[in-house]
Amino acid sequence: MFLENLRAIFNMKIEYQMKKYAFILLGILATASLAIAQNRPMTEEDYYRIVTMPIPQDIEMEVGGLAVLPDGRLGVSTRRGEVWMIGNPYMTGNGRPTFKRFAHGLHEPLGLLYRGDHFLISQRGEVTKLVDTNNDGVADVYDSFARWPLSGNYHQYSYGPVPLSNGDMIVTLNLDWIGKGASQSKWRGWMLKLGEDGSLTPWATGLRSPAGFGQFKGDIFYTENQGDWVGSGRMTHLEKGDFAGNPAGLRWSQEEGSPVKLKPADIPDTGEPLYDVAKTTPGIKPPAVWFPHTLMGISTSDFKEDTTGGAFGPFAGQMFVGDQGHSKIMRVDMEKVNGVWQGACFPFREGFESGLIRMVWGLDGSMFVGQTARGWSATGRAPFGIQRLVWTGQTPFEIKTIRSRPDGFELTFTLPVDQATAGNPASYSLNSFNYKYHHTYGSPVINAEPLAIKGIVVAADGMSARLVVDTGKLRKGYIHEVKAEGLKSKEGRSLLHNVGYYTLNEIASGNQADASQFTASSKSGVGAAMDHSQHNMSEAAPAAMSSAKRVTTQPSSWTNGPDQVITLGTKPGLKFDLSEIQVKAGSKVKFVFNNNDDMLHNLVITNPGMANKVGEAALKLGLKGQEMNYIPNSPDVLYHTALMQPESSEALYFVAPAKTGDYDYVCTFPGHYTLMQGRMKVVK
Repeated sequence: MFLENLRAIFNMKIEYQMKKYAFILLGILATASLAIAQNRPMTEEDYYRIVTMPIPQDIEMEVGGLAVLPDGRLGVSTRRGEVWMIGNPYMTGNGRPTFKRFAHGLHEPLGLLYRGDHFLISQRGEVTKLVDTNNDGVADVYDSFARWPLSGNYHQYSYGPVPLSNGDMIVTLNLDWIGKGASQSKWRGWMLKLGEDGSLTPWATGLRSPAGFGQFKGDIFYTENQGDWVGSGRMTHLEKGDFAGNPAGLRWSQEEGSPVKLKPADIPDTGEPLYDVAKTTPGIKPPAVWFPHTLMGISTSDFKEDTTGGAFGPFAGQMFVGDQGHSKIMRVDMEKVNGVWQGACFPFREGFESGLIRMVWGLDGSMFVGQTARGWSATGRAPFGIQRLVWTGQTPFEIKTIRSRPDGFELTFTLPVDQATAGNPASYSLNSFNYKYHHTYGSPVINAEPLAIKGIVVAADGMSARLVVDTGKLRKGYIHEVKAEGLKSKEGRSLLHNVGYYTLNEIASGNQADASQFTASSKSGVGAAMDHSQHNMSEAAPAAMSSAKRVTTQPSSWTNGPDQVITLGTKPGLKFDLSEIQVKAGSKVKFVFNNNDDMLHNLVITNPGMANKVGEAALKLGLKGQEMNYIPNSPDVLYHTALMQPESSEALYFVAPAKTGDYDYVCTFPGHYTLMQGRMKVVK
């Protein structure tokens, strides 16, 4: 009866704010009712629904850029060199979108900007102006708006343009792929300002693969992927003259117009954390937010600030960040502390059909998500796609923000918390860690330490909890993992996502928490909190695998060498180049694995039918994953290589199983195992 009355209130002609709060309350009650009725935990789909757009079979919609037009159409540029105009992208009425090709013959455009009477689009070597002068829905003018040099290297992607609030535009230029990265052509690895006259002005460098960039609260940010000099994905605030970390672009720092003064020789390659190196090398800009590799994603892409005014849920003013490799969206909340941007990232929504590359807000406050996987490998099984993410009106129970305090962190929530679990240190675990800054592709987690909770202050309204720790354990430049696995809402629900990762560049000033306000459970549970935190760390780091499972030199007893030599490589799309191999039972095998891809892979041979189980176990290794080569401590793992750098090779020596059957081989790097599998047939 109460729900019926609330719906009646919502349908009345009442003031907007009253209707807004009634709508929120209705969503909360509906969420709880649905969970009770179905007797199941709530999922991401209950709060954010993915709507898939049907694409005609003859269109290769490998999305490179998206633009929403005021008339409701959706403009899409594709990596195949086309621009399409999609009518009825919201699929109202008969539910069918329409497709009309606007332009073609372009060179892998990876951006699209609508400007009223024309489009600007970045191809490999230029920004092109597309104009439909006779209003027939097809571009008849392709005008070169701005140009830059090309070498022909396949990795010379170009992105944008993206408009700025002051009327300027920006573009970014990807590094080449030579070994691990290079800047063969002028301004590769740079962000450039683009003027209305087509002029290009260097802005910042140190960029490796800058697919996502734009403004947040008036400042310019860009997202980066793991690679050489990049231990993990990250988001960096770029001011004029900043250097973001990859030295290849410094090749052009002495050119006329460069605001960057560093030279390649100025950059140390010591493996110290980037924040620490920046303290001794002026000009290096540490990230505002790190995205811990495989824990949050593996290939950060586009981002969008939530400017929908609540139409997309309770996260207005925060950012949503795509991940191409894991086909998902993450959430970011940032704050400025002592004038420096920093903040936390959280899981948000998984399950997209392909790798996310572009996101744009629809006119109704939903989000269009453009996707592609060719050559860039993604966990989604489709080669490309366009989907729309729609808020259902129900509010998830989430950690809304994590904020720095002089003695720890303050968490706010989207719904009131249960006071007992919120005040119990056993509900939380805190850890801090970092990555190496070096020329090597990626980095293991380094310098990991747990943080004990000294006390907790829970707000009277249940909307926040302040976690007080030993201030000597707060380390600048480190990622601080905050887990709240034991936390419950006032209604008894668990968090939809119970973890956030806060990058601490500056420690906030202000008053420390008053110990007299600590909850009784936190006063008596400090030791338990330490034990709990250390327990979580040990669980994330199971014992290393037996070295007998990875023998990389020929055993001395093999006087006549191996009975069989097998060579296996990789190919684009998260695939091995051979889907099946055959060995003789009990034979001596030399197995050569060539990682000729441009990302990290390993090779793991498992018992029959165990590839997925082993892959899932690797995903759960947490902070210890890369250090352990993503090899779980499992009896189903028979033999394995190390985690292999791009363009590297390793040979394994083993005796094939005596029992015949179909064994599996798989890459257990998180996100790869569902697609990157093969069969090793053991025969008599």
